[in-house]
Amino acid sequence: MTAKEIRQTYLDFFKSKQHHIVPSAPIVVKNDPTLMFTNAGMNQFKDLFLGEAAIKYPRVADTQRCLRVSGKHNDLEEVGIDTYHHTMFEMLGNWSFGDYFKKEAIAWSWELLTEVYKIPKDQLYVSIFEGDEKEGLPRDTEAFELWKQYVDEDRIILGNKKDNFWEMGDTGPCGPCSEIHVDCRPLVERNASSGKDLVNADHPQVIEIWNNVFMQFNRVKDGSLKPLPAQHVDTGMGFERLVRVLQGKTSNYDTDVFQPLIQYISEKSGFEYSSSAEPGDKGWNEAVAMRVMADHIRAISFVIADGQLPSNNKAGYVIRRILRRAVRYAYTFLNLKEPFLNQLVPVLAEQFKGVFDELYLQKDFVQKVVLEEEVSFLRTLEKGITLFESHLNNTVIPANSKGHGYGFDYDGSSIENVPLNSISGNFSFLLYDTFGFPIDLTELMAREKGLSVNIEEFNKALTEQKNRSRAATAIDTGDWVIVNQDNDTEFVGYDLTEIETEILKYRKVSAKGKEQYQIVLRQTPFYAESGGQVGDVGRLEDHSRQFWVDITDTKKENGVIVHYTDTLPTDVDGKFWAVIDEDKRVLTEDNHSATHLLHAALKKVLGSHVNQKGSLVNSDNLRFDFSHFAKIGDEDLAQIEHIVNQKIRENIHLKEQRNVPYDEAINSGVTALFGEKYGDFVRVITFDDHFSKELCGGTHVKATGQIGYFKIVSESAVAAGVRRIEAITAEKAEQFIVNQNKELNQLKGLLKGNQNISLAVQALLEENAKLKKEVEKSILAKAGDMKQAIADKAENINSINFIAAQVDLPNAEAVKNLAFEVKALVPDLYLVLTTLIDDKPGITVMISENIVSESLNAAKIVRELGKEIQGGGGGQPFYATAGGKNAAGLASVLEKAKNFIV
Repeated sequence: MTAKEIRQTYLDFFKSKQHHIVPSAPIVVKNDPTLMFTNAGMNQFKDLFLGEAAIKYPRVADTQRCLRVSGKHNDLEEVGIDTYHHTMFEMLGNWSFGDYFKKEAIAWSWELLTEVYKIPKDQLYVSIFEGDEKEGLPRDTEAFELWKQYVDEDRIILGNKKDNFWEMGDTGPCGPCSEIHVDCRPLVERNASSGKDLVNADHPQVIEIWNNVFMQFNRVKDGSLKPLPAQHVDTGMGFERLVRVLQGKTSNYDTDVFQPLIQYISEKSGFEYSSSAEPGDKGWNEAVAMRVMADHIRAISFVIADGQLPSNNKAGYVIRRILRRAVRYAYTFLNLKEPFLNQLVPVLAEQFKGVFDELYLQKDFVQKVVLEEEVSFLRTLEKGITLFESHLNNTVIPANSKGHGYGFDYDGSSIENVPLNSISGNFSFLLYDTFGFPIDLTELMAREKGLSVNIEEFNKALTEQKNRSRAATAIDTGDWVIVNQDNDTEFVGYDLTEIETEILKYRKVSAKGKEQYQIVLRQTPFYAESGGQVGDVGRLEDHSRQFWVDITDTKKENGVIVHYTDTLPTDVDGKFWAVIDEDKRVLTEDNHSATHLLHAALKKVLGSHVNQKGSLVNSDNLRFDFSHFAKIGDEDLAQIEHIVNQKIRENIHLKEQRNVPYDEAINSGVTALFGEKYGDFVRVITFDDHFSKELCGGTHVKATGQIGYFKIVSESAVAAGVRRIEAITAEKAEQFIVNQNKELNQLKGLLKGNQNISLAVQALLEENAKLKKEVEKSILAKAGDMKQAIADKAENINSINFIAAQVDLPNAEAVKNLAFEVKALVPDLYLVLTTLIDDKPGITVMISENIVSESLNAAKIVRELGKEIQGGGGGQPFYATAGGKNAAGLASVLEKAKNFIV
């Protein structure tokens, strides 16, 4: 069977068992602060397990794109080394929400594996939870008795909490699980020894294939377990592993899931792929590199297709690191020095056509983004290699009599007693953290020089950075306090700006030293941050409307609208009035509706390739990111702005359609966004059926005339293939025009009423440039006049011509020129100049190259002298500079300069 046939067989099987087949949720998680990426099939159903959302379908099956590269579930470092770990993988899953339980889940998993897929029964082992006395949890005897109907008892393994009690995180839904493992060893090995002892022992050929999780509990903040409102089944089967088993391979990478990519890499790189290579064998490094590239391009492509671009923070940083890891392997082991990874995107897109079409439909865009990232990182690699060589040349110097040398940390401070063969771990961390230079590449280059990296020091710096990052983002979340048992919540904000309501539950959260409360209401007009629109703010008033608490933000968490307050109402029982800040809502609606008009105008002016890649809409302005590969010219920007304002003047009335079947909406030509998770029924926002028609859950103006005026204030690049427009509307746009006119009139006044402002300013610029050249010429002449006077001050000390002097020059460039000119006049020179430029003290040290030594080193001397002015600096052994903030110390600098040669 092919991979496509295997996937479809799974879905068809569970469809025959009355399961509703749902699409994969986006791999990039939204509306869940605990996750960046979908790392398990159950993520999109979390609110159902917690009883926080209504159950539409009691039985569901799907194939879910997952990513495990950070946090508790982190497989990144294993990828490419072993045969079965991946960053992005598919999780085949079937789910029961309060419907069937262990009996059906076990029976169907056995039926599918042995009767449909025809896996030999004597190659399968199962495990059940043995219980945990500390948690007060008994053995899962129900699962044990059910499995005895299908397998001998000696094939049922008792698993501990680590292996057979599934928990998504420190808190949340959990329960005992029953795993199914398959022994893929050759027959002779299976006959020689049982596979039972190899289960969960990291044997590459005895692997877990399916996990049936029986969700019974919710782990709460204090670590205790509370029963869930209803019992559920959460099963997950690794698609890539299943394909490997059914295709009789010993590695996931040998299946038709990965081979098209690997064979393409092999052909283009000129290296043969050796699946059987072991560490140390010829071809091992190349094979690992090909596996890493084939795996990583899947994660990279699908994350970008789902709307997350590479960046320097959060999810964007994670995907950038994955991409750079793949490029680094290609660069180091396959000699691919030019951008190559992007060429795999069309190959991958073709593989998933008809399965995950969002990649195929955006393959050109995704390839362009990957290409730009590769170009950028290859430049970084070159820069990192140059910095490494420079560090090697300038900081590792001959060993002293004790067999040790002196290394210098990247901040220039001296580190004594560092072994000669050690590269500073802090310098390696600088390369890694600032320049994105992989530590394993630094280690590889060090080995080529017969050196090693101080990895302990590197790991210490890395740990400190991670701890800082965790501390900055740590959120301490308390347990929900239930006020009213009803879990049904309703958003009424499309029609109302206030409503009488009740508190259903609340909890305390702490982040960055600040305590807040999260409140869930039975009915609320507050829009929760989503789709680029910020959450509403407002007040929660008591029933008398005499007292209130401010609602500072509104977000959605696992489908539940959560209101943020700094304090709780005195009495959380009874009735309240939920009242939004209507002024801010109106301005936000202006900007949101203008965003829709802008999107349509961009498509009309630039082309149908334009698609939204991100947005931010609040009461102050709007920001719209979209796919486009070139800077937008002034004429096009003016045309886009004109079209939007034309639609505003037409005062087009909003056409809002709620609960439209998704397929019906799509077939009507509506614009849907990649990376968004849509339900079976959607909301359609239309401003003129022939102009703007989008799926959107946000709030909007009743007619476009309310927007008033639309003004673009900037257009820029965000990432490869993504542009950004920032704009303002309504009162902000009006004020912008008023301020521009005011500034223009002031400028006219300064130009003495000259009506042709452009020509007048151009004349001023030309005059200024001419005067600047004359000033520079004068400064150079002054420095030239100084050089002989400075040279005449030379004092010969121990065959070294020493000069220390304070000079009066207007800029650093003039001081540098003077130093080099004096050096040309005076042989064997050791020169120290001090300056005071714009009230800032400075030091310049120049030394003739022929007398540079360990003790007479400009970089070291300037760092030491810099302490006198409360500053620091650096440079090369023959020329270095420093700056500081204590001008009073300049005299001490000149006095102490001589100490380095006497």
